[in-house]
Amino acid sequence: MAIDPRHPHESFAGFWREYHMCTLTTPRPDGTPHVVAVGVTYDPEGGAKGIARVITNKNSRKVANVLAAGPEGAPVAVCQVDKGRWATLEGRATVRTDPDTVADAVARYAERYGRTPAPNPDRVVIEIALTRAMGRA
Repeated sequence: MAIDPRHPHESFAGFWREYHMCTLTTPRPDGTPHVVAVGVTYDPEGGAKGIARVITNKNSRKVANVLAAGPEGAPVAVCQVDKGRWATLEGRATVRTDPDTVADAVARYAERYGRTPAPNPDRVVIEIALTRAMGRA
């Protein structure tokens, strides 16, 4: 079911506030999908159509995949599943390194997941400018 990522219905938005591990799918340079477990935060009010954020280490494969796509960013998807409920957010990912953006993403992660990650000087944010949302939540 297609959903407006900027104006999701309450059950979809609520599902993204619950504690769920997610997957992030990025394209490898050879075009094959790289799928990893991550924590994701969803901000329907961010950007033109909403933003999803993943905090990670700057030396991770997922960051390398996003950077390899070039300045326009990489087409990616984040997904979460809980029994019969599921939700996917798609968009263009870029890597953000500025301290204010990283701190904001860490705070959002702490709110959703109930814990603040340990300090990491190599932390960056994969920021996804959303283009599509779908699910059954």
